[in-house]
Amino acid sequence: MKNITDKLFWVALVILGFYMMYQKGWILTNFKSVDVKVAYDMMQSDEGNLTILDVRTPQEYKEGHIANSQLVPLHALASNLSMVDKSKTVLVYCRSGSRSVSASRILSDNGFTVINMKGGLMVWGAENYPLEQ
Repeated sequence: MKNITDKLFWVALVILGFYMMYQKGWILTNFKSVDVKVAYDMMQSDEGNLTILDVRTPQEYKEGHIANSQLVPLHALASNLSMVDKSKTVLVYCRSGSRSVSASRILSDNGFTVINMKGGLMVWGAENYPLEQ
């Protein structure tokens, strides 16, 4: 019996590992992820071809957001895709990078060109990049 329990433990651990990697956007993605420095550089060199999308809540957005970003909370994104310009590359961010991965999957599955900002505003702030109120 112990042998079966050991095997089930390892199978469960592997499944959990794959799930965590999927949730973080480390595997099975159809979008690109960049760190905050690359994202910041993209914003600075943008010539109007980039939409910066914040998928946090309205309250979080009010507390501080990236300049020129558009708010579409993750929970409302799938039903409000028309609010996002499909002709532009969409740079997606959230607080820590988890919701932006989910949003990036939704957008990518609907034909958008998507770039996910890894680490979200937690890393953005740690690197002292600017926020607007």
